[in-house]
Amino acid sequence: MRHATAATETMENNYFTVTELHKICAHCEQLSKKDLGVRIPRPLGNGPSRFIPEKEILQVSKVDPRAQSIFEDAFAALGRLDNISLVMGFHPQYLESFLRTQHYLLQMDGPLSLHYRHYIGIMAAARHQCSYLVNLHVNDFLQVGGDPKWLNGLDGAPQKLQALGELNKILAHRPWLLTKAHIEHLLKAEEHSWSLAELIHAVVLLTHYHSLASFTFGCGITPEIHSDGGHTFRPLSLSQYCVCDIANGNGHGNDLEERRGSHQVSGEVEVLMERMKQLQECRDEEEASQEEMATRFEKEKTESMLVATAEDEECVQSRDVSRHFEDPSYGYKDFSRRGEHVPTFRVQDYSWEDHGYSLVNRLYPDVGQLLDEKFQMAYNLTYNTMAMHKDVDTSMLRRAIWNYIHCMFGIRYDDYDYGEINQLLDRSFKVYIKTMVCSPEKTTKRMYESFWRQFQHSEKVHVNLLLMEARMQAELLYALRAITRYMT
Repeated sequence: MRHATAATETMENNYFTVTELHKICAHCEQLSKKDLGVRIPRPLGNGPSRFIPEKEILQVSKVDPRAQSIFEDAFAALGRLDNISLVMGFHPQYLESFLRTQHYLLQMDGPLSLHYRHYIGIMAAARHQCSYLVNLHVNDFLQVGGDPKWLNGLDGAPQKLQALGELNKILAHRPWLLTKAHIEHLLKAEEHSWSLAELIHAVVLLTHYHSLASFTFGCGITPEIHSDGGHTFRPLSLSQYCVCDIANGNGHGNDLEERRGSHQVSGEVEVLMERMKQLQECRDEEEASQEEMATRFEKEKTESMLVATAEDEECVQSRDVSRHFEDPSYGYKDFSRRGEHVPTFRVQDYSWEDHGYSLVNRLYPDVGQLLDEKFQMAYNLTYNTMAMHKDVDTSMLRRAIWNYIHCMFGIRYDDYDYGEINQLLDRSFKVYIKTMVCSPEKTTKRMYESFWRQFQHSEKVHVNLLLMEARMQAELLYALRAITRYMT
C-alpha cells in the first residue's frame, strides 16, 4: 500500500513529470521481476535520441515550466508523449505551434476523413523509409477505424489514394517537376476524383510528413519502448547499446574522439561570428547589382547539386515501409547524377506570403494561419546566443540556412546575396543539410557531430527545425503554384 499511496499523492498533483515516469517504470520492473517473473521489455535505444544524451533532453522539463506544461497537455490530449515532442521541447515556443498545427491537421474538422489523414501520413513518411512515423500512424489509422487491408500495401488502398502516389513521389524528391497536369489528373478522375479542398488538405499532410521525416532522422529520434523497434526481451549487452547503433557510429562510444574533435575546432564559433561581422560591413558599404545577385544564385544552385549526401550509399528497402509507396528507386540522387537542370522559381512571382497563404486559408480555413505562424516561429526563433557567446544577432545565419535549402530546390529571393552562403556554411554543414533535406534516411550520428562542434545540442535541434520548415515551405510553394495555375 505504501507504493500505491505514493503514486496516488503524485496523481493528485494532476500529472507525472517525465523523470517521475521513468522512476515509476523502473520500480514496476523491479516488482515484476521479483514477484511475478514477468519478462520485461528493455529499450533498444538510450533515450529519445541516438544523437543527444538522454539527460539533456530530460533536463528540459525540469528547468523550463513552459515545456513541462506543454508535455502535460500533449499527454492529456493524446494519451502519449512521443520522442519527437521531447526533443522539440528544447524550444517550447516552437513545440506549442507545431503541436497545435499537427492536432488541427489530424483531429479537427477538415475535408478529409480521419483514416485518410493517417494513411496519407503513412504514405508520406514511407517515401523516406521513416518507420518511426509509419508505425505511429499505422496505430492511429487502426484506432480511428481504418481498414487493416489497406496496410498490406498501397495497391490495397482505394484508387483515390493510389492516385495520390505520383504527387507524393514528386513532392518528396523533385517538387520542381510538378505541373498543373498532375493536379488536373487528380481533380478530374471521374469517380475517384479529389475536390480542391481535399487536395489542399492532402498536400499539407504530405509536405508535413516529408519534412517531419527529415527532422526525425536529423535528430536521431528513436522509437518509444512500446513501439515496434523500440524494445527487446534480450539481456543487456555492449553497455546497453544496440549493436546496429554501434555499427553505424550511432553509439556513445566515441566520446574521446568527440572531445579531440572539439579541441581541434576550438575557435570555430569566433571565426563564424567574425565572418558575420565582415559580411554586415560589406552590406553597409556596397550592394551587388541585380545581375551579379542572379549570377551568384545560379552558382550556388549549381554547387549545391554537387554536394554529395552521406557517402551516397544505397539504402536497404524495408518491405514493411516500402509497400506503402510506389517506385522506390525514384529519388533526389537520380536527378543530381544525371545532371538535370533545376529551373529557377522566383519568390517575387509566387510567394507563400502573397499567394500560398491565402490559397490554403481559402480552401482549408485556419490552416494557412497555423502554417504561417509555424514558419515564422522557426525562422525568427532566437535566444541571441551562439554556443557560449551571448547578445549575438543570428538573423544573418538563420537566413543563410533557410535560403540555402530553398536554393537547393531552385527557389530564389531576388533581394538576397547568395555569396553569403559559402562564407557562413562550411562543407560539412552543407553535407548534413543536403542529406537531411533530400535523403534524410542516410543521416548518421557522425554527420550530426561533424558540423558546429562547439554548439549546444539545443542549437542543433534549432537548426533542424529551420531545415524542416524550409523544406516544407519549398514543397508547398511548388504544389500551391501548380494548383493556382490549374485554377486560372
